[in-house]
Amino acid sequence: MYIWFTVLAGLAILSLSFLKTRSPYLGEDWAYMLRSIKLGIRLVKYKKNKPFYSILDCFLDAVKRHPSKIFIRFEGRDYSYEEVDKQSNKVARALQAEAQLKEGDTVALFMANEPSFVWTWLGLAKLGCPAALLNFNIRSKSLLHCFSCCRAKVIVVSPDLQDAVEEVLPMLREQGVSVYLLSGNCSVQGINSLSDKISQASDQPLSWALRANVHIRSTAVYIYTSGTTGLPKAAVVTHERVWASSFIQAACGVTAEDIIYINLPLYHSAGFLIGTIGAIERGITVILRRKFSASQFWDDCRKHNVTVMQYIGETMRYLCNTPKKDNEKNHEVRIAIGNGVRSDIWSEFLNRFGDIKVRELYAATEGNIGFINYTSKIGAVGRINFIHKFFFPYTLIKFDIEKEEPVRNSEGLCIEAARGETGLLVGRVTKRSPFVGYANNPQQTEKKRLRDVLKKGDLYFNTGDLLRVDHENFVYFQDRVGDTFRWKGENVATSEVADIVTMAHCILEANVYGVKVEGHEGRIGMAAVTLKEGEEFDCSDTYKQVVNYLPAYARPRFIRIQPFLEMTGTFKMRKVKLVEEGFNPAHIKDPLYFLDPEKKTYVPLTEEIYRAIASREIKL
Repeated sequence: MYIWFTVLAGLAILSLSFLKTRSPYLGEDWAYMLRSIKLGIRLVKYKKNKPFYSILDCFLDAVKRHPSKIFIRFEGRDYSYEEVDKQSNKVARALQAEAQLKEGDTVALFMANEPSFVWTWLGLAKLGCPAALLNFNIRSKSLLHCFSCCRAKVIVVSPDLQDAVEEVLPMLREQGVSVYLLSGNCSVQGINSLSDKISQASDQPLSWALRANVHIRSTAVYIYTSGTTGLPKAAVVTHERVWASSFIQAACGVTAEDIIYINLPLYHSAGFLIGTIGAIERGITVILRRKFSASQFWDDCRKHNVTVMQYIGETMRYLCNTPKKDNEKNHEVRIAIGNGVRSDIWSEFLNRFGDIKVRELYAATEGNIGFINYTSKIGAVGRINFIHKFFFPYTLIKFDIEKEEPVRNSEGLCIEAARGETGLLVGRVTKRSPFVGYANNPQQTEKKRLRDVLKKGDLYFNTGDLLRVDHENFVYFQDRVGDTFRWKGENVATSEVADIVTMAHCILEANVYGVKVEGHEGRIGMAAVTLKEGEEFDCSDTYKQVVNYLPAYARPRFIRIQPFLEMTGTFKMRKVKLVEEGFNPAHIKDPLYFLDPEKKTYVPLTEEIYRAIASREIKL
């Protein structure tokens, strides 16, 4: 493998003079390719290392290099690398003694953004235990389902989330799940206090032998993707993927002197893998917040000398919607890493807050292909070069939006999209770019596999996303296809939302989709439904169903009552026309309803309400 890196480096050098006069982005291309080659060499080295060198070992080396350096700053308190290391030792010993954890046992973390999330994960890593990172918004059915996904038998819970666990405690006990609360005491039978045991445990290092069988293809964490709508899917994240994700900061130009601000949820890939694990790889300081606050964002950045920020499209928009101030460009932030920002918001962000290098990404937790826009080209999610395509082979193929399937030729093979044409992104599955899939869910894993793409017998990962590559090699995200859309930075699986909606006693069928709302990124949930014979729409019961089983971002905010649902010839629900028609009552004759969180029910969607939404008097 080393020889390939040498050859590629040589080719990159030879191409420099040839391309110099042909590409205005040559300098940035060159710098990025060099960084990529160096990171690739490191990953190959880690793969060959015996014993395996994990991101945990990287953290332990950072502890040795700079034990007193601040690792996490949180709500006025600093935690050094050495302190976090010792605290993780105590957590590991406490869980080992109380839960009899051993290498390979999965432990679910049901925790908010707080330092204990980080050192609990590190403690589990020291025991060789994968962690399932649960979305702290999930409740009831979704929460229970997570355990069947990853087969966790232990859950560690933040005190703030105790009520959510108590709701499902009888079922957890039936499944033999042990519940540990990060509190000094707990009077609820079936919930064990853990903080008291942690405080009494030794902070001495644990033996490497406890994780001796962990290797680069072992599962490191489970991250739940496109299923926080009632039936989550646990994406299997191996140690190889952890390393690759941790390199994103380095690829974007982050150095050991930077300070990163993390306000995205740690149960997500962005906050955990790219943000926190990336910080460990760089050996830098993390400014951690419980949640995003637009009003306090820049004050925090100035107070803590933040140089690197993370974002999703929505948070960037929230920052641009704050009242203008004279000192908006008075900060040290130089790099912003994230995804999902619209071009107009991107431009406004730069105009208001200064010359920040926005590094827009395209990736999926479970996917095997991703892009980074390492230039200043506004609107692009990435840029391709021959080194990237060598290690992560992919193609864009023609896709039939109406049929929701790839277009195939007479030989049964897919047809590549032309340069500049929108196509479905698929990544070839290889040893260098594997697709592991979802834990204990072979059906959903198989749905993401696409066979016979360019030749008989080949295998690709189906991203479910439509992208376009222009004539300058910039990559642009166009839209999502199939049964998933994105709202408030979260993936929403429409089929799973439909299952919840049809639990309402009056509803016969539901066709769930996302609709555009002016001034917002992504699409908000809407459901076209048919009613059971003799039934009228029950606003209150439908509201209770979606609120009890779905997190806020997944709830259909609009309901459209139809006499029947249109189907394709293969009995798939038609969505394209519904999406185009949106939710304007002036253009739709069907009865429309709006989820009103203040009245705690669905109410008729009037033109007055529609205008209030359009003018942003009503917040979505």
